[in-house]
Amino acid sequence: MLTEISSYNSLEIKKIIQLISKHCRSEIGEEAAFAALPAQSLDDLRARHELFSSIEDYREKKGELPWQKGLASVTPILAEAEETGILTGEELLKIRHLIKLSMKIKEVLGSEKEKYPIFSLIIKDIRDFTKEIESLSVIDDDGRLYDSASEKLKSLREKIKELRETIRRKGHALINYPTISGMLQERVMTIRNERYTFLVRPDALSLFPGTVVDRSVSGNSVYMEPNSMVRINNEFTSCRNSEIYEEQKILRELTAIIQKKIKGILDAEKVIGTIDLFYALSEKKRLERWTMPELSSKTIFSFKKARHPLLFDKAVPIDIGCGDKYRILVITGPNTGGKTVALKTAGVCVILGWMGFPIPAAGGSVLGIVDELFADIGDEQSIEQSLSTFSAHVKNVTEILGRAGSNSLVLLDELGAGTDPEEGAALGIAILDWLREKKTLVLATTHHNPIKRFALAAPSVETASVEFDITTLSPTYKILTGIPGRSNALLIAGKLGMPTEVIKRAEKAINGKEISMEDLIAELHGKRSKLEKESIEVENSLKELERLKNNYEEKVREIEERREVLIAKADKKALNIVKNAEESAKALIKNIESAEVESAARRELEKKRSHFHKIEKSADQREEKKITEQSAAAKKEALKEGDTVRIIGTKGVASVLEVKGKKILVQAGAAQVEVPLNKLSLVPQKEIPKTPPPVQVRVSRPKGVPSEIMVRGMTIDEAIPIVEQYLDQAYRAGYDSVTVIHGRGEGILRREVQELCKRTPYVIEHNLGGPHDGGYGVTIVRFRK
Repeated sequence: MLTEISSYNSLEIKKIIQLISKHCRSEIGEEAAFAALPAQSLDDLRARHELFSSIEDYREKKGELPWQKGLASVTPILAEAEETGILTGEELLKIRHLIKLSMKIKEVLGSEKEKYPIFSLIIKDIRDFTKEIESLSVIDDDGRLYDSASEKLKSLREKIKELRETIRRKGHALINYPTISGMLQERVMTIRNERYTFLVRPDALSLFPGTVVDRSVSGNSVYMEPNSMVRINNEFTSCRNSEIYEEQKILRELTAIIQKKIKGILDAEKVIGTIDLFYALSEKKRLERWTMPELSSKTIFSFKKARHPLLFDKAVPIDIGCGDKYRILVITGPNTGGKTVALKTAGVCVILGWMGFPIPAAGGSVLGIVDELFADIGDEQSIEQSLSTFSAHVKNVTEILGRAGSNSLVLLDELGAGTDPEEGAALGIAILDWLREKKTLVLATTHHNPIKRFALAAPSVETASVEFDITTLSPTYKILTGIPGRSNALLIAGKLGMPTEVIKRAEKAINGKEISMEDLIAELHGKRSKLEKESIEVENSLKELERLKNNYEEKVREIEERREVLIAKADKKALNIVKNAEESAKALIKNIESAEVESAARRELEKKRSHFHKIEKSADQREEKKITEQSAAAKKEALKEGDTVRIIGTKGVASVLEVKGKKILVQAGAAQVEVPLNKLSLVPQKEIPKTPPPVQVRVSRPKGVPSEIMVRGMTIDEAIPIVEQYLDQAYRAGYDSVTVIHGRGEGILRREVQELCKRTPYVIEHNLGGPHDGGYGVTIVRFRK
């Protein structure tokens, strides 16, 4: 998407980027934010969305990507290296931090390429800096060369160390020499002009055996080098100069190594800037409830509850869109009613969305193809070009008309303003009609009634208004699509105390057509308010009906469940009675001595047994019916390979392997079994476990060791020892996994807990909690078996 700089300025995009950049952790991220441009195509935009979403998903599941505090941009440093051929140790240290971090990021993202293929887009720009990192390892964390940077440097520094010790001993001897010590202002040696000296009192200048090297700030005392130390000072200075020369030689060599990889280093800096920018966008998304818009291949946008980010908490959410049922939306209403804010809010959301950023709008917002965005907003009067406000607008709009196409979005503020109302309105209508014929997306604001009438009548054009509360004389900033706005000028004047006679004369001065237009709009607003109230009442009634319906269904379910329980109990009791009666009858028959009587008793028992079997069969049929009613067959749910099912009466789940008519082959744990269709129920998607439950020996919860620990609110020094001790106890107690609750905060404690997990040998895995487990606020720790 292309956008003119003037449109960027009108929409104050830089100020919004500045708000986003405050969440960046480095100046590299800030530079990446200000350098971001809209995507060139919908495919490019989809790739940006996928990359951002993948990194967010990774951070939520695996934790933060590697990071280095105190990162600085190395672009100016590399430019300086091109000119001077030498960089300082501190500058080379910054480069080492950057390329070392880029290698860590490459390693982490590279290991996740199978799950997140889009990561290849980032890691392809990170070169292998192993040799460069090794070369720069001769620099310590303060930017100073280690002694081991070269044999010569090591030898020189050892010599300098010996000379310092010799100088210290000689100086100490002089200080303790009575004749010399009385001449000194201070009993210490001081380095001045690379020479070891003493601060001598003014009255002893001619007596002190040495040479003046420098004067004190006040000029009253002088620094003098003792004659006895001239030779050793010369030797010390010579060694120091040799050390500096050797250091510069090494730094030049290191700089030359870095210069060979300038392009790769700059690419690595861009990748790190992108990672930091994504971190800032994620924070903005989390803290301000921004969302990623759904992408469409149509020329369209629809933003739900959109808010202008520069208004902060004062922003009123609005729904605004264009391109679906109409191509042009004309917003009308009084001054300071929020028309321009609505225009800017839509423009900001389009530009941020096309940058691949989250937008300040609610979920369900849609963003389609917008090849160019043009804006004519605000007072563009040009003193340099001697153009009036109207002339500046006309010049700008003329350029827009020459470039706008069917995939363009044009924002026009106060269309037809700044000149004669009649001519301005006619020109505004002509501009809208021209853009309508080119099928351009247009958002325009106006006061002119003729333009309102055009918007009401013209095809592919819709009207909207900003709501105005006539009782408080203040705007509500809500957008009412389908209804043009009233100017409310006479109404406001009357409310503010303008004489009634003046108001009446003003009404007479307006021609009848305009009066009828205002009356029509007023009537529409009145009907809308009435319909809105009735709609709210209907909605409340529907909610109440839904609540009553749910209560009724819940009670029916409870009654059915109680009924089933009572029947089951009755069946069980009846079967027990039957079995007891049968056993008693058998016992009595055994005790009968008469064969005839025994035979008759057995016949009677068989008759009763037949009745008993009917009772038992009736209970079985009721249980079978209960199972069948819960089955996929009863609910007419067609099962297919891969579906997750439950064998009715069990708690476990199984996976469908093959459908064989009325029998289904399922995988239940390690076994494959055929189950009748009327014995299976389809498991809803939300109830399907993420992974099949493994067969494992259950260990009873150990006494005294809980399954989670809370360290939220503690400092790192307080929390880490506690967590370390707890993990050891939990592992020895037999837990498979435990939860560490560290809270969200700035993520410092979370990172330290995860670092502890990484270096704990019996921890096999640690992840952030899921959406229902506490998210960023907890870490789930799994132990080795």
